[in-house]
Amino acid sequence: MQRTRIRALLSSPPAGADVTAAGWVRTRRDAKGGFSFIELNDGSCLANLQVVAGQDLPNYAGDVQRLHPGAAIVVEGPLVASPGKEQNVELRARTLRVLGFCDPLAYPLGKQRIGLDRLRELPHLRARTNTFGAMSRVRNRLAQAVHEFFQSRGFVLMHTPIIATSDCEGAGEMFQVTTLDLDNLPHLDRGGVDYTHDFFSRRTSLTVSGQIEGETYACALGDVYTFGPTFRAENSNTRRHLAEFWMVEPEMAFADLQDDAVVAEAMLKHLFGTVLRDCAEDLAFFEQRVAPGVVARLQRLADKPFAAMEYSEAVAQLQRADCAFEHAPVWGTDLKAEHERYLTEKVTGGEPLVVLNYPAEIKAFYMRLNDDGRTVAAMDILLPGVGEIVGGSQREERLEPLLAAMHARGLNPDDYAHYVDLRRFGSVPHAGFGMGFERLVQFCTGLSNIRDVIPYPRTPRGSE
Repeated sequence: MQRTRIRALLSSPPAGADVTAAGWVRTRRDAKGGFSFIELNDGSCLANLQVVAGQDLPNYAGDVQRLHPGAAIVVEGPLVASPGKEQNVELRARTLRVLGFCDPLAYPLGKQRIGLDRLRELPHLRARTNTFGAMSRVRNRLAQAVHEFFQSRGFVLMHTPIIATSDCEGAGEMFQVTTLDLDNLPHLDRGGVDYTHDFFSRRTSLTVSGQIEGETYACALGDVYTFGPTFRAENSNTRRHLAEFWMVEPEMAFADLQDDAVVAEAMLKHLFGTVLRDCAEDLAFFEQRVAPGVVARLQRLADKPFAAMEYSEAVAQLQRADCAFEHAPVWGTDLKAEHERYLTEKVTGGEPLVVLNYPAEIKAFYMRLNDDGRTVAAMDILLPGVGEIVGGSQREERLEPLLAAMHARGLNPDDYAHYVDLRRFGSVPHAGFGMGFERLVQFCTGLSNIRDVIPYPRTPRGSE
């Protein structure tokens, strides 16, 4: 089918030319004089194309007047200037073919506005709404911009494994992958499952991060990045957590913590600037219907330098706060969501904040121990309204401190043999970070629930 997308018809209309458009009916309104106005959308943009279908069509009574929201049609005819005030052009139907009728009694997406909670129960249909169509286009452009940023800086894209044999984060919240018969598991004489009978002859899980594999390639190619799905079996039913989510993870050789923070900030500014430039119509929708002020916030963040603060100073700021926190801020504990909100909304006045050098005991084994022996070269970037968007560190490139960190956390270095080998064979300072892609989409759209920025959210007891 040779069709022209509605976005192209509205942005660069070939007035007077015959065109073919296809999409789904949003509304149909019958007028006096024997013709109908049809609002048609094909997902390419937020706006609809007005189709004028007259009773001179041979299937006007049989098909056109049976059209309801959700029906799929193909229309051919001239694109002409519209006398109406709400659109510049309209399509005069010379032929109109119905590809699929829609039962108005069963179709859940009518003219009425539907709440996001209800739409989460309709994951197969919610992309047809304005909110999820706009979100999907913003998400698509941001994904494109991630690759543009790293490719323009000479990073090499690598595809890290989804099936992993080690826990990068050490939290133990991993989904196990097995081909064993769960009703008839083989057992060892000393107890426990005998994984030598499993597909990989050892216990395996879905990955929580591509970082460890990324480091191995960075220590050969210089700068690499991966952008793919990650999984965490954290039993958390909040608006900020998913069991399956996408991560952007660069790794850079010959880089320290400061280099890491500079690249992360530049990446975020590039992403904010891109979505402002290329998704203006969809952002205007979110500004009007979802999150007033989101456009101005993105513009401000795309232009201004990020604030930076040591973890110790951040805790001190929280302890001096003139408000009561549910969790008291204590040095040596992780920052909670309420702490992140206070820092980005009150301390920085709505600006992003880079928090540097965290206590070693609350961070992963692979982060470089600082000279004070108490902190590691870690950094988080906090965004107002979202919290942590980027988490990164300078990696521990020294063999003995790495082994000591592993032993202190009860990890077996043999399970990370190739990772340890990097410290034996031409080790260099290197750094990297991870960015939760869904949290980025949340921030750019103003959607408050992370389940609304991914096509099919995976959550505890809630996968569609």
